[in-house]
Amino acid sequence: MAQHRKSRPGSRVRSPEGSRPVAQSCPASSAADPVTSAPLGRAWSVASGHGSWGGSAGPAKSPGDAAGRGAGPLGRGLVVGSAGAERLRVPLAAGGQHAAGATHPGARPRPGAEARPPPRRRLRPPASRPAEAKAKPRTSPAPAPQQGPDPGWGDRIPLEILLRIFGLLVEANGPMPFLGRAARVCRRWHEAASQPALWHTLTLSPPLAGRPAKGGAKAEKKLLASLEWLIPNRFSQLQRLTLIHWKSQVHPVLKLVSESCPRLTFLKLSDCHSVTPNTLIMLAKACPQLHSLDVQHSMVESTAVVSFLEEAGPRMRKLWLTYSSQTTAILGALLGSCCPQLQVLEVSTGINHNITPLQLPVEALQKGCPQLQVLRLLNLMWLPKPSGRAVTPGPGFPSLEELCLASSTCNFVSNEVLDRLLHGSPNLRLLDLRGCARITPAGLHDLPCQELEQLHLGLYGMSDRLTLAKEGSPLLTQKWCHTLQELDLSGQGFSEKDLEQALAAFSGTPEGSHPALCSLNLRGTQVTPSTVSSVISSCPGLLYLNLESCRCLPRGLKRAYRGPGEVQWCLEQLLTSLPSVS
Repeated sequence: MAQHRKSRPGSRVRSPEGSRPVAQSCPASSAADPVTSAPLGRAWSVASGHGSWGGSAGPAKSPGDAAGRGAGPLGRGLVVGSAGAERLRVPLAAGGQHAAGATHPGARPRPGAEARPPPRRRLRPPASRPAEAKAKPRTSPAPAPQQGPDPGWGDRIPLEILLRIFGLLVEANGPMPFLGRAARVCRRWHEAASQPALWHTLTLSPPLAGRPAKGGAKAEKKLLASLEWLIPNRFSQLQRLTLIHWKSQVHPVLKLVSESCPRLTFLKLSDCHSVTPNTLIMLAKACPQLHSLDVQHSMVESTAVVSFLEEAGPRMRKLWLTYSSQTTAILGALLGSCCPQLQVLEVSTGINHNITPLQLPVEALQKGCPQLQVLRLLNLMWLPKPSGRAVTPGPGFPSLEELCLASSTCNFVSNEVLDRLLHGSPNLRLLDLRGCARITPAGLHDLPCQELEQLHLGLYGMSDRLTLAKEGSPLLTQKWCHTLQELDLSGQGFSEKDLEQALAAFSGTPEGSHPALCSLNLRGTQVTPSTVSSVISSCPGLLYLNLESCRCLPRGLKRAYRGPGEVQWCLEQLLTSLPSVS
């Protein structure tokens, strides 16, 4: 007897006017089919030549195949539908045949459906099928582990280790821009980069330096607004401060520094304006460790510097000045022993060359600054006051290690002035007399220093207008050949034979030891190829050799050589050219 059932929510239903089936959702049954392991109640759906097994789309199959797949002890059915008619479930017998009398009134049998018997399928015993289904569960493959960089490695580095690493980088390259970039990596790095101990050196310059006055003043105010928070929170342990191109806001910046940076030791003002006496006095009182001041190329009143030296003079160690008409007052304060511990003094000319000679009493400076170690009077028209017959010799500079009197123009430094300066300086290591054409080798030979390491006697652009000494260079090398590391004889008028004897002193060192010479400047001299090849062979540590404008050398070799490779190449070329030259 035919049993008519209404289509369940999961079966396919054809819309009355369309030709495409519409799938409806159906909750899966709780029981499982032992053959297909699919929910019970599924059926084979046939509609317009398309079929689905278990509710999924698939190719069309014959009714016989559907009957064979649907056979089972729990019973299945064949759902047959046509356009505009409701689908009905026709129960199937255990062998896959329709139940007796189970026909659909509106269904038309397919041609040859009764002629082909349905295929039979061998079924396993029911008892073994659930066990097999349990024995082979469907498992999805485990995802492969992702191998890549650990995103949290920076957070696991201890803060102390980060501070040590950052400290080494800051010591080598300064805090900026490294600390600014490192603070944006992660929170741990931001915490490390924000430690005030790392911000011990700082250079501040407005971003619009060199622009019109209005734009520069606006940029200074904007930077000052940021410094009002940064100086007390980041720069509280600041030790070295450099201000460049500040025109109008120098006083507010230095006021913030005086309030929050008690450890300041060095201050440099480069191209800064409006530096008043009150500003420097305020800084000298608030920073008890401040001992170095550099005001070169800045518009600073002499009264401001003098007031600062009177306040901080006993602890001053280094001072850099630019020579002007106001420098005399500052030097007067130094001569008055206001800075007895001063170790470095440098006075140089500004951009606008000052042709007014600088008169500096040597003996008074030796008494006022007895601890001086470095004295630089650069590019000055220096006119030492005559000693006179009644003036007793000064105490000298017993701690002096560097004396630089270099000038691009002819000056008035002579052997007598040099002796007044260095007669009590046995520890001199560097002597720079470039441009001092009045100094002779005999005057240098009489100096008390025995371990000179750098000697610069070059004459640049002035040798054509002067009468130069042609002999005496062996006196220099024979005295200091065992300690000289840098020798500059460019532009000197020594003869070929004299230079040969002078440079031969580097070949007479004891066996097993080599000269310390690493830099030799013979530009514009009369040195010969044999002399150059001899000195290169005797000085294996030579790293710089200047042979420009040497008329006695072959063409192609008159240039500067840097590095051991280029110097050895020069030696090979000279040895090759020696037979042709002879």
